[in-house]
Amino acid sequence: MNFHPEFSIPLAEQNQVGVLLVNLGTPEAPTPEAVRPFLRDFLSDPRVIELSPWLWQPLLRGIILPFRSRHAARLYEKIWLKEGSPLKVFTHRQLEGLRERLPENIHCAYAMSYGKPSIHEAMSTLKSKGVGRVIVLPLYPQYAGSSTGAALDKVLDELEHERNQMSARTIARFYYHAGYIRALAQQITAYRKQYGAGEKLMFSFHSIPQKHSDLGDPYAQECRETARLVALELGLSEQDYIVSFQSRFGGGKWLEPSTQTLFKELPRKHKITKLDVICPGFVSDCLETMEEIAIRGREQFHAAGGTQFQYIPCLNDNPAWLDALSDIVKESGAGWIKA
Repeated sequence: MNFHPEFSIPLAEQNQVGVLLVNLGTPEAPTPEAVRPFLRDFLSDPRVIELSPWLWQPLLRGIILPFRSRHAARLYEKIWLKEGSPLKVFTHRQLEGLRERLPENIHCAYAMSYGKPSIHEAMSTLKSKGVGRVIVLPLYPQYAGSSTGAALDKVLDELEHERNQMSARTIARFYYHAGYIRALAQQITAYRKQYGAGEKLMFSFHSIPQKHSDLGDPYAQECRETARLVALELGLSEQDYIVSFQSRFGGGKWLEPSTQTLFKELPRKHKITKLDVICPGFVSDCLETMEEIAIRGREQFHAAGGTQFQYIPCLNDNPAWLDALSDIVKESGAGWIKA
């Protein structure tokens, strides 16, 4: 095994504390040329696609990537900001908000599981500053093997290739954290106060294959518990909200109910024509929220007879969320982080 070269730092300066935020990733530009390597890395992760690479890679490289790269690039164009990818823009703002809320001697960085900045680059930057103790926080409130698990795999792989390994604390989930729940409730309350409330509130989470859940992935249970806690904070009854799952990829059975199916069925079968939607599993707005829900979901709901569709943005750089983010890190950093 080849180990990463170590930085020449005096021993007394090698035990500083760092925080690493990890999100999924994004292409560098809304073009097929930039989307293709991002999708290739993402869809080649065995945590994401649990198929033999001998079967999957020819299909991925020969059929899926040529078509999906062009299609995804057109979707990214619809939501791209002047500053760049929404996911990267909001993750950077979260990093800056966290820095402002932590002691000055805590070094903070963010990385993407796929794309840039890579986990290797971010951890190398932290180590160059003398970080010997790192708190790793994947920005997925609810644990899933295909998201949090994949991120932590990459972090642990980096540690495996360090000659002088950092001490590490990992935060695998925060779906129940009081600050996170309060921030979501405040986001919903503020939006509804300004724009009015729909007849039902939908909590839409990214889906995973039902097989993963059957084999012990706790994701679906954690999603439903987040929704229950937010509804409790808002004073909603079970009839006031619904939990659904979006962004299915490929065949097979996925978690249900499907968000897209409900967009069609709520107006037609249940006479719900005014709907509010929030995506609590995403702490930053991205393609799956801004295009799939806010644009395409709105079109699907209205085409089925809906009259009012309100997408409530993700937490992004909401100060209440940044406070919660800081609290999550400080709690995990007990004994390491001192005011």
